[in-house]
Amino acid sequence: MLRFRGETYVESILSDLGDVVAWVRRIFADDSKINKSLYNHDELPQIPENVWKINELSLEDTKEVDFARSDHNNWWNSEPLNLLDLSSNVIGTLSPNIKLLQELVTLKDLSHNKLSVLPPGMGYLVRLVELNLSHNELLELPPDIVNLRDLKKLNVSNNNLKRLPTLGELRKMEILDANHNNIEELPDFYGCTALKEIYIANNYIKVITEEFCDQMQQLNVLNIRDNKIEELPENISLLKTLKRFDLSNNNLNKLPKNLGLLSQLQSISMEGNKLSSVRQDIIRGGTDRMMKYLRDRMAEEIISETRLENNWPDKFTMKKSQALMVPSRELTTVPDDVFHAAAEADVHIVDMSKNKLTTVPRGIQQLHETLTQLLLSSNNIESVPPEVAACKHLQYIDLGKNNLADLPIEIGDLKNLRELVIANNKFTKIPRCVYELDKLEILLAAENQISEINVSSDALARLRRLAVLDLTNNSIVTVPPELGNFTHLRSLELMGNCFRQPRHAILAKGTASILSYLRDRIPT
Repeated sequence: MLRFRGETYVESILSDLGDVVAWVRRIFADDSKINKSLYNHDELPQIPENVWKINELSLEDTKEVDFARSDHNNWWNSEPLNLLDLSSNVIGTLSPNIKLLQELVTLKDLSHNKLSVLPPGMGYLVRLVELNLSHNELLELPPDIVNLRDLKKLNVSNNNLKRLPTLGELRKMEILDANHNNIEELPDFYGCTALKEIYIANNYIKVITEEFCDQMQQLNVLNIRDNKIEELPENISLLKTLKRFDLSNNNLNKLPKNLGLLSQLQSISMEGNKLSSVRQDIIRGGTDRMMKYLRDRMAEEIISETRLENNWPDKFTMKKSQALMVPSRELTTVPDDVFHAAAEADVHIVDMSKNKLTTVPRGIQQLHETLTQLLLSSNNIESVPPEVAACKHLQYIDLGKNNLADLPIEIGDLKNLRELVIANNKFTKIPRCVYELDKLEILLAAENQISEINVSSDALARLRRLAVLDLTNNSIVTVPPELGNFTHLRSLELMGNCFRQPRHAILAKGTASILSYLRDRIPT
């Protein structure tokens, strides 16, 4: 690694290759390996040409340099330069001879300089894993940048880019940061199968295309706030692994119904749009409120469009909506062939709420490859078969308003479950299987007969991600002070129980006050 600090003697000593070596030696008097140094820089207007030949030093080049150092400090014998940091200078141009540093793994950073163009030699740095070009004046990227086949992180934020090249050859790229540019459309990402995070906020993008959704089915993060987007495509549901989606401050006036199919979303932001059809309290209410709105609206729209075949949704309808929606049909059973058709249609959501089912249909296991949401509220369900646990991708289960008193231990195998609704049932305690749900974030268990809150290390304390816990209107006699240590809870509802402490005045102040009150009463 090479460190350019911008000391006052830099310009005077960097005159020939021998002086470069001497200068590097002075800076790295305590470094045993040149390739393990960092480069912090300020005030350098350009990099001396001979620096690019640092890997090619010969004895003739360095005959005037004093090598009288101990063997363990023989840095000139070490492996070639693999990290170069040129950041925070005033570099305006970069030599094409940068291509000579073909052993570079990290070019950190060319950021915070005055670069308006990159040399074509960039494409020769085929070992680069990380490239930071942020905070420059770049108008475009050279075409050969797609030759950087090992690149994992590319940061081109805070430039003047109007477009990005086709990036499909960057098959190992995991993170792209193109925030704060003048980009007008999303590039072609076909082939970027490793891409997990895209940050492209503060640009001028008007459309998220259907092609983009088709190409980015492994995406986890999409931050496209502060653009000009007017609508989202219906196939937005193809972004099925999306966890964070920021659409704030765009020009959206409506939302596609299939947005509710993004079952893995942990954060979605819509503030600053023109969504006249969505109430502001829903938009400001956070991810949980928005997702509930989207699910409910999607169910209503799908039901109104559903075409029936022998009194069941046909395969075409299910394929289009990726949902099997049969609420309020007074169903007592569901034929296996309905689930078979749903499996062929790659159904993600099953809604059988407001029927007369007494158990969860066993045919549900036919959807084990695709099912992410299961809605069975307002039935007469008395038991849940263990076979439900075969649906390993389930993210959301609503069993509210039934006659359940327990859940099978196999439910604990649903390691992707994020939200569980068991409100309005006959539970006297939180089922043991719930404590096995490592990713559980929301547990709604109001209106039961639960008598205790088990905060032990093998119970609620295991649920490190739990953010919402609703135990309203149960039979809880005492609230353990140790619950106050559950600072990851952002919503704790305990009203309507028979304990005396905390009093109603504390409960009415909200979660933070409840937790603080409980922590103050933990025995020392």
